[in-house]
Amino acid sequence: MNNAAPHIEFNRSPAPTIGVEWEVGLVDPESRDLVPKAVELIDLVAPRHPELHFEREFLQNTVELVTGVHTSVPDAVHELERGVEALREGAQELGVKLWASGSHPFSDWREQPVSPKMTYAEIINRTKYWGSQMLIWGVHVHVGISHEDRVWPIINALMTKYPHMLALSACSPAWEGVDTGYASNRTMLYQQLPTAGLPYQFGSWREWEQFQHDQATSGVTSHTGSMHFDIRPAAKWGTIEVRVADATSNLRELSAVVALTHCLVVHYDRMIDRGEQLPTLQPWHVAENKWRAARYGMEALVVTSRDTEERWVTQELSELVDVLSPLAEELGCLAELKLIDEIVERGAGYTRQRRVHTLTGDWKQVVDATCAEMVEMRPL
Repeated sequence: MNNAAPHIEFNRSPAPTIGVEWEVGLVDPESRDLVPKAVELIDLVAPRHPELHFEREFLQNTVELVTGVHTSVPDAVHELERGVEALREGAQELGVKLWASGSHPFSDWREQPVSPKMTYAEIINRTKYWGSQMLIWGVHVHVGISHEDRVWPIINALMTKYPHMLALSACSPAWEGVDTGYASNRTMLYQQLPTAGLPYQFGSWREWEQFQHDQATSGVTSHTGSMHFDIRPAAKWGTIEVRVADATSNLRELSAVVALTHCLVVHYDRMIDRGEQLPTLQPWHVAENKWRAARYGMEALVVTSRDTEERWVTQELSELVDVLSPLAEELGCLAELKLIDEIVERGAGYTRQRRVHTLTGDWKQVVDATCAEMVEMRPL
């Protein structure tokens, strides 16, 4: 292997801390279309709440809520709740509504301006048609890791639970006024970018360093500064960043997704402590599972072993709740983890959106129902 690759310092975390990023859109209450008022909203709200963290995003219609570093899921979710309340107050003053989902059901990406940031302009310049379509929103969960040598074994293990995390959060069935037939059309759109999609199953931190060096040398990451893998190391923060989930339409379901992610990362980390072999799947099974979860959501039949055994993702999720419950209790997120059973019973976001459209034939009614969830479906 080429020794030219420089060392990437991983800012090791002494505990499995938790941090969350949630992308939230702004819609007009009359047209229900997206509106580019994120900068105005942040400028209005941020001075009033200096303890909260709001970021501008790729699109001018999006505000990203970013938590600080927390030791438990409930603490992180509580900070997001305070952020939502602050944004809602400002949004009312601006005459807009908060809305969150994996993608908007009818907004035209051609009419949504990109934020004036050099890296964003470079992305559009390089990716053209596909990059311009990124009218999508997600949830990113950071979990602290004690040593870089653990990062890729844990990421590779997390890939075996990719469809579980995606099915739970899937809420982007429509695109440009058409029901795509997918539970998460966001997933299919995002992977079109050259720096996005499934990570390679690296065998070591050194291999990751060489990859990063190669990508920079060949110019792949010169326009963004980083790879946008669905799960990736965040060396600056000493975390694994899980970017699988659609942006949930409410904090209640977000807390379940975050609890599952936190528990899975710590579960695999503890397996390393015990000297146990972490699970992996062949890359073709991982890719197939991603597609199945994007297409069928909670109705997906997923590959669960290297011997190509299959189970329904709902069965897998119910079993995960049982297996991870003792750990969740230790981590302080048992109630949030158990919300998975509620989502399985009620149906994920894509199911509810599709149900409203079937009853009304109107995607505007879907936007209204999704906006209402932001208010009604509270965290624990």
